[in-house]
Amino acid sequence: MKKPLIILTGPTAVGKTKLSILLAKAVGGEIISADSMQIYRYMNIGSAKIKPAQMDGVPHYLIDELDPKEEFHVVRFQEMAKKSMEQIYQNGHIPILVGGTGFYIQAILNDIDFDETSSAAVGYRSHLEQTAKEKGSSYLHGELQKVDEQAAREIHPNNVKRTIRALEFYHQTGKKISEHNQEQKEKQPPYNFIYFVLNDDRENLYARIDQRVDQMIAEGLLWEVTELKERGYTKEMVSMQGLGYKEILNYLDGGCTWEEAIYILKRDTRHFAKRQLTWFKREACVEWIDKGAFDYDEIRILEYMVAQCKERNIYDDNKGTV
Repeated sequence: MKKPLIILTGPTAVGKTKLSILLAKAVGGEIISADSMQIYRYMNIGSAKIKPAQMDGVPHYLIDELDPKEEFHVVRFQEMAKKSMEQIYQNGHIPILVGGTGFYIQAILNDIDFDETSSAAVGYRSHLEQTAKEKGSSYLHGELQKVDEQAAREIHPNNVKRTIRALEFYHQTGKKISEHNQEQKEKQPPYNFIYFVLNDDRENLYARIDQRVDQMIAEGLLWEVTELKERGYTKEMVSMQGLGYKEILNYLDGGCTWEEAIYILKRDTRHFAKRQLTWFKREACVEWIDKGAFDYDEIRILEYMVAQCKERNIYDDNKGTV
């Protein structure tokens, strides 16, 4: 029998965190963060990291596990998430993947094989990284467009990390990464899964994003980024390129005013949410949950999710609770 897996995702600021705790307690689940930033220590405010008190006794994985100097990417996420899942299964519980990084979720759900890309030549990668620094992300993205138009359409020009991975894959294998990803996507998932996408009206979502940024500022985002800078973490590091960090770091480096930094952070976070929704709409077998359809009643949403889990034999009442 395939092992159970629950996925709860959606755009940033939609309200995944609180609902994930309710779901975990209802079905006997433990949570794995599918987020590219919450893995880092010291980066709490800008990543909207869940606080220990909010966890309500539910075990969480892939939070505060890496130093910001370390690189975190989909291959490493897949490796760490699989280990966490095995531990959760041994505990007799259900893993719940929670977060908004769609490619990370896809890597687990479709068990994507990254072997062909994991041993890419370091020299070529360094060349691409240097090219990005010297000529900019748009130039590098243009190079990708020459060899893989589909990948170029799917990868944002500012996403240097994914652009490099796509060029690296083509250089090493002679194959387009878009074709490879499609092949992997068509594989049958090895889990008995349900894939929830929590969503909200665009106007409400954007208002929540603005409120979240204001809350981050009030909680001390400027202080947090200042501390990280003083610890020696720089804009070249993957961790410091995350939303909320690169904008404030740019302000601290004199690249913009404080007002401009906040404006850019809110704008780019809204753009990020839009890209997340575009990604999820391309995914097959997802259960969209429109918060408005449930009158924003979290208990009704929870009851619906639990009922769907029971219907698909992912959860039954005999499995207990956390």
